[in-house]
Amino acid sequence: MTIPYQALQSFRSRDVFNPWSEPDPLDLDGSPAAGPAARLRRLRRHFDVDARLVLIGEAAGYQGCHFSGMAFTNERLMLEGRIPRISVPGRFTSRPRPWCEPSATVVWGALHGLGLAATTVLWNSFAWHPYKTGNPYSNRAPTRDELEAGRDVLDGVLGAFEHARVVAVGQVAGRSLRALGREPAAVLRHPSMGGANEFRDGLRRLAGELGLG
Repeated sequence: MTIPYQALQSFRSRDVFNPWSEPDPLDLDGSPAAGPAARLRRLRRHFDVDARLVLIGEAAGYQGCHFSGMAFTNERLMLEGRIPRISVPGRFTSRPRPWCEPSATVVWGALHGLGLAATTVLWNSFAWHPYKTGNPYSNRAPTRDELEAGRDVLDGVLGAFEHARVVAVGQVAGRSLRALGREPAAVLRHPSMGGANEFRDGLRRLAGELGLG
């Protein structure tokens, strides 16, 4: 099965930002790493792997995927060269300091620490970035209708990595996977809101149980 890029790019909904088809005012003018086309190129590179593990989160966030084009991934991590298969020539937002999403830092730190980074794919139950009305630099939980609207894209992405073990990061992801008839190998604590250590411990146990790393 192939990645449903066309459906990913064509999605539109109120109070939702589509990183792979919409520009943002903070995209750095003139940077080859900025804008929706660059975000799509990065996503394609991220997916270009024979993945052993797929981590599914809840939704894209404004500090991470909104600008990077990749789930659980922010500008700072890319500039530091921490993301396998991804290389950026420099800043791609005009924000004074590079975006840094705490959950992204925890997730990639754990993956590198366990030797899983190169063969793991990251994605979300709701691919796009839902935000609070009037504030595109905010996050909110996707609604039930939004999750249902994005279900085919989620299913398509999972189908492209049918030999990988699929793990939910948070209860929303767990419910989304089960709604598709896909029982996750585990449901890990989301690293946000004080859950970083539980996430790390859970991923470490899972890697041992599955013989990963």
